[in-house]
Amino acid sequence: MGLKILHSADWHLDSPFAGFPDRQKEFLRAEQRRIPGMVTELAQKENCDLILLSGDIFDGKATPETLEETKRALGACGIRTLIAPGNHDYYGADSVWASESWPDNVYIFKKGIKSIPLPDLDCRVYGAAFQSMDCASLLEGFRAEGGETYQVAVLHGDPTQKNSPYNPITVGQVRSSGLSYLALGHVHTAGAFRAGRTICAWPGCPMGRGWDETGDKGVCIVTLTEQPDIQAVSLDTLRFHKMAVDVSSGALPALEAALPGAGSNDFFRVDLTGCGKVDLQELRRSLESYPNLELRDRTEAPIDVWAEAGEDTLEGVYFHMLRKRMEERPEEEAHIQQAAEISRRLLLGREVTL
Repeated sequence: MGLKILHSADWHLDSPFAGFPDRQKEFLRAEQRRIPGMVTELAQKENCDLILLSGDIFDGKATPETLEETKRALGACGIRTLIAPGNHDYYGADSVWASESWPDNVYIFKKGIKSIPLPDLDCRVYGAAFQSMDCASLLEGFRAEGGETYQVAVLHGDPTQKNSPYNPITVGQVRSSGLSYLALGHVHTAGAFRAGRTICAWPGCPMGRGWDETGDKGVCIVTLTEQPDIQAVSLDTLRFHKMAVDVSSGALPALEAALPGAGSNDFFRVDLTGCGKVDLQELRRSLESYPNLELRDRTEAPIDVWAEAGEDTLEGVYFHMLRKRMEERPEEEAHIQQAAEISRRLLLGREVTL
């Protein structure tokens, strides 16, 4: 049968979203509050045996509304959920983990690595919480000693830097851990590796929080059998997109071709490139069905490629030769025109993209 786990981390509920206007801050926080329900509904749909949450569920102090939605979603799904608090929501006497009442199916790890046996699943889950914003290595000297088939750990930690202040995780520690699966959080871009018989993975954040966290985000669905399997599953949460659009042949048609269907609430940052003038105010009016669209004018003034052709200079002679060649060989016009444009851009010190 095996063991099926939904592994998620780094929800960062109630993030401050610094740098965004108030309207967008409230919208983004409301979108975040959908994450607990989306995660638990997916776990039910996938018939998962466990939910592992690897820290930074909250981004500091949580609002009552966010707390209630999180507890409601976790309790309603009924699936055993084990949480290892991270650096942004570390365990303390006044933290939400200690001061709030959590559903019976939710277990929160505290100080030091402890284990929870789950005999009906032939599984033992190890975990520990951060006690402050930083944390020394929790896996140093650790080895799973349970007799269950599946030895699993859930931790917040950094597998990318051996000197990290956030519970650094090394390949050697993973290899000697005796674990079947190590569920990590902290790094917001998903990743995984195998060391010995242990699979170590982190799902990344389930929703981006700015322009440095673009594209699809989601969770891991992990199936532990003789041949373990990890699948990255998108939650279809709100996304951040960055793109460059060449508007030389017309700004509005180019943007309409680059953007998805009208009405998307995703966040788009679009750099307008190419040659020509654009009216940003008019473009925004025409694209008002994208409420979170940011346009940045990166266009350049049009270039008169042949401006100096024929003049008594090296440039004049060069461009005169190109134009004469184009007149003599009309079948080569497109290539000669492109060569002239590239040459002119280089002479003007402008970037050339081939």
